[in-house]
Amino acid sequence: MSKEIDKLSDAQLRAWVKAGSPVAKADGGGLTFTLSAAGTAAWILRYRISGKPRELTLGKYPDVSLKMARQRASEARAEIQNGVDVARQRQRIKAETAAAKSFAQLAEDYMGKVFPNLATNTQKQRRHHIQGIILPKIGRIAARDVNTSDVVSLIEAVGKNRSGNVAELVLTALSEIFKHGMACHAVISNPCAGVSVTAICGKTDPRRQRLKLTEEELRVLLPALPTIGSENEMAVKLLLLTCTRIGELTRAEWAHVDFKRAEWFVPDANSKTGKGFTIPLSAPALACFEALQPLSMGSRYVLPARQVRRTRNHGGADVHCEQRAINSMLHKLCAKLDGKVRRFTPHDLRSTARSHLSALGVNVIVAERCLNHSLGGLVGVYDQHDYMTERRAALDTWASFLEACMQDLPWKQGNVIPMRTAA
Repeated sequence: MSKEIDKLSDAQLRAWVKAGSPVAKADGGGLTFTLSAAGTAAWILRYRISGKPRELTLGKYPDVSLKMARQRASEARAEIQNGVDVARQRQRIKAETAAAKSFAQLAEDYMGKVFPNLATNTQKQRRHHIQGIILPKIGRIAARDVNTSDVVSLIEAVGKNRSGNVAELVLTALSEIFKHGMACHAVISNPCAGVSVTAICGKTDPRRQRLKLTEEELRVLLPALPTIGSENEMAVKLLLLTCTRIGELTRAEWAHVDFKRAEWFVPDANSKTGKGFTIPLSAPALACFEALQPLSMGSRYVLPARQVRRTRNHGGADVHCEQRAINSMLHKLCAKLDGKVRRFTPHDLRSTARSHLSALGVNVIVAERCLNHSLGGLVGVYDQHDYMTERRAALDTWASFLEACMQDLPWKQGNVIPMRTAA
């Protein structure tokens, strides 16, 4: 019997791990050392119950040493001789442990494992709904005990106290958590299945349509921008000139602005799509960055926080300005313009730019790439061209059009309006 077990040595194990080639070496008595192609070393106990082959993972090497693996294998073999299916028993214990998780624990597990694959803004919004709305209501309940009635009551309360649209987002977050729970065997069903916000709260308000500022509105808005301060003026102009998202601009850093090449790089972490991209800068856009540089007072951010409260809340750290600060400022500006410009949001400046790019004759694909929209279908799969030259030409034309509006000069396709010096 001594020849059938304890065949391996520590020196052999270290050599196999160092070599890195996949191996499966038996130590005897069903205990096997395995090394995968990915470099994961583990101990497996192979045995039979009722004539059927079974496997039990005893742990990873070197966390579980050769001596420890032999001890665990010996203990498991003793249970097997008594008729216990040790692998099945471990699965049952694991399932019972998962079933004991509270909904709060399941939600934390979901956020930790799934959030890294979501866009930054989606993470922020969904975390707010989970931590601020869902967990205070059902966080302490065992995940497996949450039923459809609990979901309906929660959605009903959200629809009543907030809005149907928020209720839709909360239901989506709930359902995604339960889908994750089913995948990791923490729950056996999704109580959100078949639940409808419309059935609970009635028809939700239609989503606000994106606004396109007309040429007439732009001719009123642009000359009025100096009244809101230089930083705000340049921020609004950059949103228009670069067609970018407000979050991408507020998080922009000087290290990402290349004045010589007239380019601004938006890194993966700042991009809504999670994939970095480069924006060609027209002369007016470059002038806006140049005007903002001395105003940033040495901050690494193009638009640093200007409120003492915000920097104090971050321990005095160098932080960027808040999106809502620009949004609030725009609402006040529209109020001052006495109805000559409809109330709009920073994101409406993207739809404004996109609409005018079409009116200026810019190719659809080029216009979509100016906004960093993903190209769907086969175009998105096969067309890997970055359209940098085409985008630069399109944004130069768009900048010339905006400059004509700013100076209240007539616009004709093909003309070039001299840029005024940025304030």
